[in-house]
Amino acid sequence: MSEPAANSLDAGLPLSGADQSGVRVYNERLVLSLVRRFGQLSKIEVARMTGLSVQSISTIMNRLGDEGLLRREAPLRGRVGQPTVPVSIDPEGAFSFGLKIGRRSSELVLVDFSGAIRHRAGVDYAYPTPEAALTFAASALPELTARLDARQRARLAGLGVALPFQLWSWSDEIGAPPGAMDGWRSIDIGEEFGRLCGLSVTVCNDATSACAAEYYFGDAWRERDFLYFFLGEFLGGGLVINGSLYFGRSGNAAALGSMPAPGPHGVTQLIHLASLYQLERRVARAGADPSSIWLTPAAWAEFGGPLREWLDEAARALAHAIVSAISVIDVGSIVVDGALPASVKQTICHLIAAELEKLDRRGLSDVRILPGAIGPDARAIGGAALPLIKNFARDRDVLFKEATAEA
Repeated sequence: MSEPAANSLDAGLPLSGADQSGVRVYNERLVLSLVRRFGQLSKIEVARMTGLSVQSISTIMNRLGDEGLLRREAPLRGRVGQPTVPVSIDPEGAFSFGLKIGRRSSELVLVDFSGAIRHRAGVDYAYPTPEAALTFAASALPELTARLDARQRARLAGLGVALPFQLWSWSDEIGAPPGAMDGWRSIDIGEEFGRLCGLSVTVCNDATSACAAEYYFGDAWRERDFLYFFLGEFLGGGLVINGSLYFGRSGNAAALGSMPAPGPHGVTQLIHLASLYQLERRVARAGADPSSIWLTPAAWAEFGGPLREWLDEAARALAHAIVSAISVIDVGSIVVDGALPASVKQTICHLIAAELEKLDRRGLSDVRILPGAIGPDARAIGGAALPLIKNFARDRDVLFKEATAEA
């Protein structure tokens, strides 16, 4: 395979890891991150990319192989000298659960170390309540765990729960009876779900979780900084800065749905213009069945006028939000994903780019509009990604944590 450029992962950001016992965990995570991003790498290639010696990298990669996190691939022959033996991420290296709690349904997925969904379960409901989510998880978690053998169960990294923050505040838009969703105000989600599964639980905003899926398993790793929009029933977002997912002080960073944007009746929040519940309403007013949006995505082509109207309004609002965002954070790319057919996702990306050309962007750098790679499962997969990111992703804080622990 061709040698990756030394600055392919983080242009301008030093990747060198110090070969000291105090930063062993950092170096291991750095190697795992490089192999995950480039697919297959040899020891020589990793050494060149990190600045560590081949001997040090060989020790690290052998240890990761012994731990079952990396696997050897077929030797690459036909070159001068000994055949090069690349390694890749071992899908059996770790497993994680991701639970998406949405406005109309919940879904639990079991994801392996490569990001592939091994097993899944789901439930539909009229509106979400803590009782419904806990009842579903109490049934589905043991069912999916039972499909793993003993070795795989020992490699479960945790459970990530992805749900909208302040879920109770959207009861009118969801159509729930008054007070029916108030249980979300007081429940300790981590504690309740931790009791069910006996695993470490990470709770995160659903759109930030979707961004985590793109960051860890998708194509956007090539972008050192990017802003992420997920178009679900309610729009949300995420943010990656300096190659790391940014959560913010309360875990609610990039709450893009709350951004002001111009609508047909004046300035409102972006969530009221670019969310799929608005498409549902347009389809219903046109006399069609809006449930097709979720049940039969292929039927989107039949929505005609309502779909075109929603796309135009959403793209215009998203373009204004993007200009506001890049005025504060100088990201290089905007990633757009959602519970959308691939063709619709491509269309809205083109429309956003066209709308950006109409706006006054003097003083701002250009950005690229890119379609996300994960799609409708991004929130559930992103939930599963959270424990894996916590345990295996490149993390500069580990340098200080490990040094403190060994001091």
